[in-house]
Amino acid sequence: MSIIIPILAVILLLAVIIVVLSGVKIVQPYEQAVYMRLGKYVRILNQGLNVVCPIVNEVVKMDLRTQVLDVPSQEVITKDNSPVNVDAIVYIKVTDPKNAFFEVTDYRTATVYLAQTTLRSIIGEMELDQILSNREKINVQLRDILDESTDKWGVKIETVEIREVDPAQRVKESMEEQTSAERRRRAAILEADGKKTAAVLEAEGKKNYMILEAEG
Repeated sequence: MSIIIPILAVILLLAVIIVVLSGVKIVQPYEQAVYMRLGKYVRILNQGLNVVCPIVNEVVKMDLRTQVLDVPSQEVITKDNSPVNVDAIVYIKVTDPKNAFFEVTDYRTATVYLAQTTLRSIIGEMELDQILSNREKINVQLRDILDESTDKWGVKIETVEIREVDPAQRVKESMEEQTSAERRRRAAILEADGKKTAAVLEAEGKKNYMILEAEG
């Protein structure tokens, strides 16, 4: 009996320590946390040491640093019916942890899917030559559209970068043929101009020779 009482006291002490520690939450400098009690939102926990109600609490930490999301490559048909494979990188930052947790199931996945559909819509309204020459304009347009859509999720779109615009193989072959034909056309023009110039110079030379001969 004398041994059981100290053991019970130790167990009780450990239980008290565990309960107390469950109410202590440490939030890192680059985080904020959503604090809920019994399934109800209470408040946002800021960086540092926070004391909450023990046991009956749920704390979800949200990273406030800039995050990089990879938008997978997808085939898009341009306005001039040229299939191209396009992918992108999106830089995001959580500005409102409460909305980022309660307004959307997974803000990262939702942002990637939204970026895919928006990119497909923008590329589909442009011709291939416009896409290849206006990449920066597309980046800005995509960023603005995404930022407006993700604002209700408490997510800020900082930058969007289209990483690669890769036309389909048959489109590449057509572009190469077009480029080759253009080079041949320019070469033919240069050759014709050269012959014309040579003929003019030759005629001028004959004319000058005849004048000099007549004067002599």
